[in-house]
Amino acid sequence: MNVLPRSSDLVSDGVSPPLLELDHVSIRYPTREGLLTAVEDVSFTLSEGERLVLLGPSGCGKSTLLRAVGGFLKPNVGEIRLNGRRVGAPGPDRMTVFQEFDQLLPWHTVLGNVRYALERGKALSRVEAEAVARDWLGRVGLKNFADAYPHTLSGGMKQRVAIARAFALEPTLLLMDEPFAALDALTRRQMQDELLKLCEETGSTALFVTHGIDEAIRVGTRILALTPHPGRLAATFDVPLASRVRGTATFAELEQRIQQSVFADPETEHA
Repeated sequence: MNVLPRSSDLVSDGVSPPLLELDHVSIRYPTREGLLTAVEDVSFTLSEGERLVLLGPSGCGKSTLLRAVGGFLKPNVGEIRLNGRRVGAPGPDRMTVFQEFDQLLPWHTVLGNVRYALERGKALSRVEAEAVARDWLGRVGLKNFADAYPHTLSGGMKQRVAIARAFALEPTLLLMDEPFAALDALTRRQMQDELLKLCEETGSTALFVTHGIDEAIRVGTRILALTPHPGRLAATFDVPLASRVRGTATFAELEQRIQQSVFADPETEHA
């Protein structure tokens, strides 16, 4: 059995350690019939500046893995390390953008949602937090909606606020749990492009969950394909820059390779 090297071993060898390490992680849930295995023996690393996509069909455990990295779940077996330290609880070094549109505080305006997070998460003064919040709202195209309340926004606009808030806090790791899944196709593509632009401008590191091969190729620099339940690592794919352009031969070739890996089992195609 291959064991991931410890961060201290990598440093002693003169090699920069990965930002995130999952070391033979298994996660099980209690049910009436006993323990249900959601994720089994998953190991991978994530380096600074990467956008790593966890890809697989519904029920393969990708969101479970994301929650574990966020510190909301503890593995039954194995270990998760961020910057060489074991993850045991949520922290400001990880910010999550969820699929749901109700992740904003309804009693705060758009500006208030981002400002409040900065005041609490980075201990900024109200004046400092407001300046940073306005800057990030401008970056996601919501400069003119600073005084609007969440219930007046479209789904795409709410996700823009959530993304602005996450980036404004400058976390070590961004966690994206299918943030565009509930959007229409056109808005989803726009949001993917905006996310890519922000990640490249800031050099942010992201762990992104999706069940869409097209989206995985578009947003990721590397893709980890998981098997159907229980989730195990099926294959890893690097995503060259040229492969991210839809309609090209390189995009189609990578899409086909991933399709064959993720949906190799005939039963999975209908899951």
